[in-house]
Amino acid sequence: MAHFAEIDALHKVIQVVVLDDKDTQDSNGSEVESIGAKYLHDAFSGTWLRTSYSTHGGVHILNGEPFRKNYAGVGYTYDVERDAFISPKPFPSWVLNESTCSWESPTPMPDGDYIWNEETQVWDEVIT
Repeated sequence: MAHFAEIDALHKVIQVVVLDDKDTQDSNGSEVESIGAKYLHDAFSGTWLRTSYSTHGGVHILNGEPFRKNYAGVGYTYDVERDAFISPKPFPSWVLNESTCSWESPTPMPDGDYIWNEETQVWDEVIT
């Protein structure tokens, strides 16, 4: 199965769909992004880009080919220059890691169950 994200004129992801592999393959059976994008454009119009469910931080977790740094989600932005999907910024203090195109807190999260506190700029332990 191949995943594709539809982006609007502002490069925001407006939906992500799953496409049968046969709708992305050339005559040799190889998956080709442009074939899948054309299939979706012809069926629904719009601009479509392939994304990989298994790609996070520029790494494909199953050792496959990573696509566009991160799996796209509704509300993500497609950055043309980085050829990457970037999630919405979770907090004003967080910065974008240029190599992973993922947001990072000012201090690393400790081991355990924590939630970021933007007001105090620290990780608060979650007590259940």
